[in-house]
Amino acid sequence: MTSTRAGTAGTTWIPAHRSAVIDPHEAFKLFEVRSFTDQTVRQPLRPAGSGDALRVRLGNRYGKAPLDIGGAHLACRTEGSGIDPETDTTLLFNGAETVTIPVGADIVSDPVEGTVTAGEELTLSLYLPGDTGLTTYSATPYDIGHTVPGNQLTAETLDESEELITGHFITGIDVLAPADTRIAVAFGDSWIEGMATTPGTGSSFPAQLDRRLTSGWIVAPGISGNRLLTDEIGAHLLSRIERDVLDIPGASHVIIHTGLNDLGLPGAIAFPEPGKLPTAADLITGLTTLADRLHTAGLTVIGSTIGPYAGTVYPGYDTEEGQAIRAEVNTWLLGTDHPFDAIIDIAAAVADPDQPTRIRDDYNSGDGLHVNDAGAKAIADAVDLSLLAL
Repeated sequence: MTSTRAGTAGTTWIPAHRSAVIDPHEAFKLFEVRSFTDQTVRQPLRPAGSGDALRVRLGNRYGKAPLDIGGAHLACRTEGSGIDPETDTTLLFNGAETVTIPVGADIVSDPVEGTVTAGEELTLSLYLPGDTGLTTYSATPYDIGHTVPGNQLTAETLDESEELITGHFITGIDVLAPADTRIAVAFGDSWIEGMATTPGTGSSFPAQLDRRLTSGWIVAPGISGNRLLTDEIGAHLLSRIERDVLDIPGASHVIIHTGLNDLGLPGAIAFPEPGKLPTAADLITGLTTLADRLHTAGLTVIGSTIGPYAGTVYPGYDTEEGQAIRAEVNTWLLGTDHPFDAIIDIAAAVADPDQPTRIRDDYNSGDGLHVNDAGAKAIADAVDLSLLAL
């Protein structure tokens, strides 16, 4: 791989990975937030699509001060924090090895030329010389990252490193692909992001669905804990349509799963007091607005039923009121009056047939709210591929 300025007639930059990110300054936090000072952060990446070059997107979207990147390297991953030193490439930013990302901004690296293969394991190493402040982050990265003190950008392995279970600063990868490449965007909550599936195995439902496709691929800017109508965790779905769907080049289809956290988080946040839930009409209006905005942009919009979660271990999440609203919304989604081009019955794919408000035991991750790898595969297998003519 060689960092340079790439460009070929008949090709364009198409996203091969997108991370939706969370503001670490939110009042309610499901995940530990953190900062870095004089540290190297090494994070695995896996492009969903192939191309003739690659570039990396970094973000300081929610930082309170400019973010200094003292160096960035891209390499092929071996195992854990290890890299293949023969593939190590210095990333450049407008020709420079260092860059400062302004508050609220995203930046794109210069292209790295060379064949990029879908599914190959890469590693991005960032040296962060100053105090980053609380970082713009994602809840469920592709795999476990690592951090060590000092500048260890070229170290073959990061010995005695601290593991990172959240992602930091990375907002995407683009590949240089044929201009007619079309992709789908999986958009929504933890069931999109792959929470509780096995890290590093590509076992989320969108990743397993992606492997069934014969053309194009899927990127999945999901946020675990995200809601359709209300901020925290992350900006709510309706407010991030532009950035996380409409601004994605090559997107032709959108797959949506949302609503779980609108019904569960209010009670979990307020516990042991009852939380104020949206009504079924509120959710139906929100989903209709979402579909209409995406249709206006010319996208095919595939909705899904709200997955089961009765008996979840999280106090206050599962309520009788929430279950009644979920049932009403799912009945609407499975009827003929919804605005979507098609519906994936996610709930039916993973529900216990004897207790359909619960995830069946062999698909339950253990918390009663998320599916495991097998459950994610069941959802992926339930999708009619004719809906995804990319």
